Amino acid sequence: MSARKNIFVIGLDEANLPTLRAVPDAQQYEFHPLLTIEELQHGEVSVAELFEKAQKVLDAFDGSIDAIVGYWDFPVSTLVPMLGERYGTRSTSLESVVKCEHKYWSRLEQRKVADEHPRFGRVDLETDDPRPPEGVRFPMWLKPALSYSSELAFGVKDQEEFLEAVEAIRKGVARVGRPFEYVLDRLDLPEEMAGVGGQVCLAEEALSGIQVAVEGYVHDGEVTVYGVLDSINYPDSSSFLRHQYPSALPEPVVRRLHDVSERVMRQIGMDSATFSIEFFYDPRTDAINLLEINPRHSQSHAELFEYVDGVPNHHCMLSLALGKDPSLPHRAGPYKVAAKWYYRWFADGAAHQVPTPEDIERIENEIPGVRVHVVPEEGQRLSETPHQDSYSYELAHIFTGGNSEEELREKYDRCVAALGLTFDETTPGGRDQKNV
Repeated sequence: MSARKNIFVIGLDEANLPTLRAVPDAQQYEFHPLLTIEELQHGEVSVAELFEKAQKVLDAFDGSIDAIVGYWDFPVSTLVPMLGERYGTRSTSLESVVKCEHKYWSRLEQRKVADEHPRFGRVDLETDDPRPPEGVRFPMWLKPALSYSSELAFGVKDQEEFLEAVEAIRKGVARVGRPFEYVLDRLDLPEEMAGVGGQVCLAEEALSGIQVAVEGYVHDGEVTVYGVLDSINYPDSSSFLRHQYPSALPEPVVRRLHDVSERVMRQIGMDSATFSIEFFYDPRTDAINLLEINPRHSQSHAELFEYVDGVPNHHCMLSLALGKDPSLPHRAGPYKVAAKWYYRWFADGAAHQVPTPEDIERIENEIPGVRVHVVPEEGQRLSETPHQDSYSYELAHIFTGGNSEEELREKYDRCVAALGLTFDETTPGGRDQKNV
């Protein structure tokens, strides 16, 4: 038998280890952690320091380095091609990753091949009198050129809210923007990006409709879309309630999503890599609009593909990195539909009666086709848990597989009840899971 392949996973976490080990041929792979989540995401990161730390680990490794992969956003997404270039492992170019991650540059690239995007423009953070870009109307979203999850993304409906959002972004933009400039400095930027930098604020007209995620990969220059998922928000909120796979949208709409995704990814020049693109589809106007491109597959969806197609989407990432056929089986899993639910709380407070690993194992055994990951630790204030959006706190991620949407919902409700989380100091009337 041939030697096992050494695969270094940047930001390898406990939650993803079971799905990485569930891919075909996993017995031939040895997964090695490279840098911790804390090093990668907490505080202001230094890409130069992380690059150096990773090199020390890899240089000290006594064996072949067969692949370097990652399924997180910046800085992981940019470290993969940087380390790939240094160690001769397969990855897409750094430039193609940055064309996805830098929200302003990404919009400029999308505009060259597609009309399916909102009106957008840059906001001057330096001026004493910041204004929306010309032609961009309220309601709109303000966001830094680069951020983690939905950090520092604000929906604004008038000039007063616009100014408040600009102030918040001014204070926080450097945390990710400054390290990103180290990456931009490594590239030969086009004229349209001259002097733009990483600490940029983007304004985009607000989109409405059904939010959809398109997952795919590029292999030998050929773009393949392997899945379309619906993203459903809490009522009257921009916070996700669940991702559901496969999408319930009509087939002609799904084909159009495939088409736009393929055009845009070809323009960006990605290869040997996975991607995930978020769209809005408005059923009233039949309009499709691209929200953002992630230069990696979504690790959030790994269980969903495993439940429905029989193999987690990590398979595509690993196969591409090893030069193997990245195609996924189709509908070969045990369930017809699957969902990842975000159990959220819309008020601050300290978490109590947080279930133990044994409690969670019991819940997963009692309810078939579920996996549960609890976010806060016992006694932790929700506002102190990292990487929350601007409007709510994640309490748990609950994965459910079933043969109907009703079955998914029923399993989710049973899990929420079984978790039994309680909070102190919450403001009365905070929306909770009963609003689904």
